[in-house]
Amino acid sequence: MPTFYGEFDYKIDDKGRVPIPPRFRNALKDGVVLTPGAEKCITAYTIPEWRKVSEKLTGSGLSRSKMRRLSRAIFGTAFSTKIDNQGRIALPAPLREHAEIVEEVVITGANTYLEIWNKVHWEEEKEISQEQAWQIIESLENS
Repeated sequence: MPTFYGEFDYKIDDKGRVPIPPRFRNALKDGVVLTPGAEKCITAYTIPEWRKVSEKLTGSGLSRSKMRRLSRAIFGTAFSTKIDNQGRIALPAPLREHAEIVEEVVITGANTYLEIWNKVHWEEEKEISQEQAWQIIESLENS
């Protein structure tokens, strides 16, 4: 299983395509599943990682009505795509709107998946996340 890390700045082209960092292309060669992220970003999963997400949700033990709603929210807003010959993926318009991506994007590694951010939103999120991460690390060290 690949580990994704680092941040990479790109510009989206007029067709809504963005390059995938070269070091990640091989891990995504079989395809990519794109979903709206919890924050204002797009989450990009490898096919095996997407299967794991699907299996976890299917085996979650939720009631049928909750499972239907969750499935609609997760799977109904997901898109499958492939990397083109230039190493790019097309970001569907609904996901670009969710993430408010217009021109400058940042692709960040998030361990088992990637996140695609509007550059301004990423800078804001990075500041908050790093501060909270250090607080979590300190609490772990003190326990």
